[in-house]
Amino acid sequence: MTEDKITGTLVFTVFTAALSSFQFGYDIGVINAPQEIIITHYRHILGVPLDDRKATDNYVINSTEALPTITYPANSIPAGEETMASAGLITMLWSLSVSSFAVGGMIASFFGGWLGDKLGRIKALMVANILSLTGALLMGFSKLGPSHILIIAGRSISGLYCGLISGLVPMYIGEIAPTTLRGALGTFHQLAIVTGILISQIIGLEFILGNHDLWHIMLGLSAVRALLQFLLLFFCPESPRYLYIKLEEEAKAKKSLKRLRGSDDVTKDINEMKKEKEEASSEQKVSVIQLFTNSSYRQPIIVSLMLHVAQQFSGINGIFYYSTSIFQTAGISQPVYATIGVGAINLVFTVLSVLLVEKAGRRSLFLIGMSGMFFCAIFMSVGLVLLGGSVVMWLEHRLGVSSNEVQILALPPGCLCRPGEYLNLSQLRVLIHHFTRDNTPCLAILA
Repeated sequence: MTEDKITGTLVFTVFTAALSSFQFGYDIGVINAPQEIIITHYRHILGVPLDDRKATDNYVINSTEALPTITYPANSIPAGEETMASAGLITMLWSLSVSSFAVGGMIASFFGGWLGDKLGRIKALMVANILSLTGALLMGFSKLGPSHILIIAGRSISGLYCGLISGLVPMYIGEIAPTTLRGALGTFHQLAIVTGILISQIIGLEFILGNHDLWHIMLGLSAVRALLQFLLLFFCPESPRYLYIKLEEEAKAKKSLKRLRGSDDVTKDINEMKKEKEEASSEQKVSVIQLFTNSSYRQPIIVSLMLHVAQQFSGINGIFYYSTSIFQTAGISQPVYATIGVGAINLVFTVLSVLLVEKAGRRSLFLIGMSGMFFCAIFMSVGLVLLGGSVVMWLEHRLGVSSNEVQILALPPGCLCRPGEYLNLSQLRVLIHHFTRDNTPCLAILA
């Protein structure tokens, strides 16, 4: 038997799969930087007066077109209530443009595993890329039609894609990786995500694509990645575990393993999968309801759920989606550069957390990070109030601003607990291993 090694085929396959994770991160951050430009365009399309001086200045600076003017009859000038209603409509459309991505991801995340088992890992990723391409094209051509409708639809479909790959990519990488390299290669999923976030923020700079003329290209740029990955997947081997355990096709599994391992001797992997298959067949099936009603599973379920709840309520999602407007509210003259700083810190400490997690331990990192966030959240909330903002503004931005200021402390638990993005199921299993040794795969349903 040969020692586990990194082969060219393995590197190529992991890179190809990680392109989906990169797209996940790109879709998270891409909507942030051009917020003011897109909102101004919404006003232009819907005929809402650009009565806000800031929006007007932004339109003039970023546009090569004449400033839109709207003429009202003398007796029908919009009153204050009508202006407020128009502003509310724009706010609602922008909120939908951002949140529709998360809604799509939430829905599709239930079907990632099912699709992978039904079609196979490679074909499932190909089908998912069709969604990514469709969403990118809708957003890329949004400037030519009803922009708000096309962007919301495109973001929703892109969310469906990211929901699918949030389960497919970690599963595929884990199944093709050698046992001794599984943890290291599994980190490429989360690293690709935070890299995608940072790249989207850089591309969102005004002198690159974050301007009035090119913002739609920035939103539709993911179509290039979708086409590239679709073509590269034809050269990637199918998961040997899927072939051996799910389809019971040992010959095809051996062929796939030989390509991935670069050796004709794959006895070690075959014996490992054979043992895994026997354990899976003898394992008692547990329903989702039993996970909560059975005392043997209740404690690990509560632990795993609280990890996810703590991460989601940390406020990091608000930072990724709204950091530009948050920094602008705080009085920063160039908020887009501060947003890039957020992405850079996110990437650096994701790498750092990967290096520390085996030495410091998952529980220790989580407790340190959450303790720091607890105190900094209080400081930032008080700071917002002292800035003279209203209570409503304070409540609206509290979580996001607090998380931004304490990312150094916040990212270690975030990298461990973000479902489908930072969480490796193997890490979760290690964390709760002392609770139970049986049926930990059932936790994937709730993760």
